[in-house]
Amino acid sequence: MGKNIKLRLIVMNILQWAVWGAYLTSMGNYLVQVGFGSRIGLFYAMQGIVSIFMPALLGTLADRKLGAVRTLALCQGIAGAAMLGAGLYAAGINAQAAATGIPVADLISFPVFFGLYTVSVAFYMPTIALSNSAAYGILEQNGLDTVKDFPPIRVFGTIGFIASMWIMNFCKTSAGVSFQETYHQFIISGAIGLTLVAYCFTLPKLSAVRSDEKKSFADTIGLSAFKLMKDSQMAIFFIFSMLLGVALQVTNGYATPFISHFQGVEGFTQSWGARNATFIYSISQIAETLGILLIPFAMKKFGIKNVMLIAMFAWVLRFGLFGAGDTGSGVWMLILSCIVYGVAFDFFNISGSLYVNENTPASIKNSAQGLFMLMTNGIGATLGTLSAQAIVNHFTTEEAIVIDGVTRFFRVGDWSTCWYIFAAYALVVAILFMFCFKDTRKRQTK
Repeated sequence: MGKNIKLRLIVMNILQWAVWGAYLTSMGNYLVQVGFGSRIGLFYAMQGIVSIFMPALLGTLADRKLGAVRTLALCQGIAGAAMLGAGLYAAGINAQAAATGIPVADLISFPVFFGLYTVSVAFYMPTIALSNSAAYGILEQNGLDTVKDFPPIRVFGTIGFIASMWIMNFCKTSAGVSFQETYHQFIISGAIGLTLVAYCFTLPKLSAVRSDEKKSFADTIGLSAFKLMKDSQMAIFFIFSMLLGVALQVTNGYATPFISHFQGVEGFTQSWGARNATFIYSISQIAETLGILLIPFAMKKFGIKNVMLIAMFAWVLRFGLFGAGDTGSGVWMLILSCIVYGVAFDFFNISGSLYVNENTPASIKNSAQGLFMLMTNGIGATLGTLSAQAIVNHFTTEEAIVIDGVTRFFRVGDWSTCWYIFAAYALVVAILFMFCFKDTRKRQTK
């Protein structure tokens, strides 16, 4: 029975993360090609903005009404339909451009495309916490240990993410253009999301936590998890989760445009790495699978504080290597940066989620996961991506460059300074966390 449950959760995780992997790291390349390159940060910031309130609201719906699995299906249904709509709208614009000879950038409507994208991410972002909560609940319902059994299951989510990235990198249109630069990534993402909706109905149901106790307005909209902030160390944990969350989406938004821009830099134009940015970046997710497997050992051996410190210093190294690397003789630095990401992301994001799960009462577990999402992928990621957009737009400019007879667009300029600024920020956060946080919490059993 245990093996069957794990297998079913593995499939759920593959689909859950394949949805995001289809566009998260390659979207920046598409946005540059359609004239939205200066707004990359806004697209990624929107993921953070909706994460400020949507995970808490949907977490409360799961806690009080539908349960995690059914709420996951509801959210994926809306998110998948909206993302599919964005892809089909972009496909229509592409066809119109081909028929009229008018550039796509002059035809595509930012409000329409961005609006559909916003609806999609507004309902997708809560599913990150909901899929974790669903897995935790199903494992516990079947007498399994979340700390021991969840990380190996979550690894397959990363495999799904990588598979989507490789499809975007290596699949090409009839004109020979990689999906990493086209609207196909959004159509594929939406289709996977709708597939997950159907799959959710095959999973064991998790009941909502019902109670006859009258709920305050704060409880109803998901603010009850904020009472965890009354404990000083939990408050510090969430505050630093927010500060480190600033780094989470920076490379997702700007790594592939950075690597791709070498196609427009003399001496690197024909380099394999510059033409396969999404594949190079996928090494980050490959490393993530190894990082996940290390979490049970690391949590037991070092404790949450040291695990998060390791993650913070890994972010410093990740940004610094991007600043020093290129797609020629320095490509090894880009690859090493991607390897480091496995520790930088997992040791913070997944260990933090497990820490929250173990140290919150059962009645607000989903809401607490929503709060963790709010601080990291919400407030933190919003501040991070908008700040990164300002920095990148200051040090780089968008230029049209003809390659193999085709006009392409790239952001060129002083990328190294941008990455070094990000590295310096992560270093300051790590040093402050070292002195401020103490792991004194005990596992909650009620």
